[in-house]
Amino acid sequence: MSPVMLTIEKLEIPFKQAFAHATAIRSCTESILVKAESSNGVIGVGEGCPRSYVTGETIQTASDFFDSHREAWEQFKCLEDLKVWMASNSQRIDMNPASWCAVELALLDHWGQSQGQSIEAFLNLEEVTGQFHYSAVLGTENVATFEKQAQQFSALEFCDFKVKVTGNFENDRQKIEFLKKRPIKNLRVRLDANNLWKTPAEAVTYLKRFQYPFMAIEEPLPVGDYEGCRQISQQLGLPIILDESFLRMEQVHQLQNDPQSWILNIRISKMGGILRSLAIAEEAKSRGIPIIIGAQVGETSILTRAALTVANHYRDILLAQEGAFGTYLLKQDITDSPLMFGKRGMLDSQALSRQPGLGLPLAQPA
Repeated sequence: MSPVMLTIEKLEIPFKQAFAHATAIRSCTESILVKAESSNGVIGVGEGCPRSYVTGETIQTASDFFDSHREAWEQFKCLEDLKVWMASNSQRIDMNPASWCAVELALLDHWGQSQGQSIEAFLNLEEVTGQFHYSAVLGTENVATFEKQAQQFSALEFCDFKVKVTGNFENDRQKIEFLKKRPIKNLRVRLDANNLWKTPAEAVTYLKRFQYPFMAIEEPLPVGDYEGCRQISQQLGLPIILDESFLRMEQVHQLQNDPQSWILNIRISKMGGILRSLAIAEEAKSRGIPIIIGAQVGETSILTRAALTVANHYRDILLAQEGAFGTYLLKQDITDSPLMFGKRGMLDSQALSRQPGLGLPLAQPA
């Protein structure tokens, strides 16, 4: 395949409203965009979302990693070259997964377009097909804002909800009660604690007060406290969703003795791209551990599309999917045809099937 020139830029797209995380409030995206362009005019695109509170990355460290290795990456001529470099540099990718994710996606998109193949065909996977079912994600806003957003999601007939808890029990209780009283068929709720509690006892006491059969609880304790999470799971009979506490393959050995206690949140940028995400999903499947395909706040349709590759291949262990907010959250997307959920949280992939590369032409300047 033709050699490519790689470029990187900071991607700052305003949000329609500020988004609060337990450790940050953001009013625009914090992402990088990598382009892989050849002399024949084919342009592949890739996106990464550096997050200091997840992987320790920043926009600057992602750019530095890119600058350090760009010349080597521009020499890749095929998928095997990319895989060999990944195998030889796994620890470097561990430290820079979002930056590598953007590079990998740009190259895969470019190669797929060049060969007239979808990402799936290029990787010898089944073509993306059918519908994908997304969760409503409700943040740590005040109760009034929460209720307004919950009404919007329930009006769209969502039934699967991820609710972030704050530690203010009365506020958290009101949120759950509000959902329970909505006319939502087959309501399913999981909680995201964002590492809220210090000890298993604190978490168990707090969660028991709800007297509600949650699907699961995400990241209840400080990052990496597998034993404490295990205790919570055993005492509550709930699986624990690992997000910040699961960043790379070798961490799976922590889960091997009790797979029923765990769910992995696989976010493509966090894991370091499609190939690493596929490998982790395959390992999870072999061990009987289900997955959630997650998303970083502010992802464009590039990462939404990349996540569909993994979700499609592992539907049999997929419990939930997050993301596909597109211009619900962003003032504009990277493409003129943004990938977004619709009624009941459904995204129909028909328009993407067999499209070359990611199938997402960049938006034209106004």
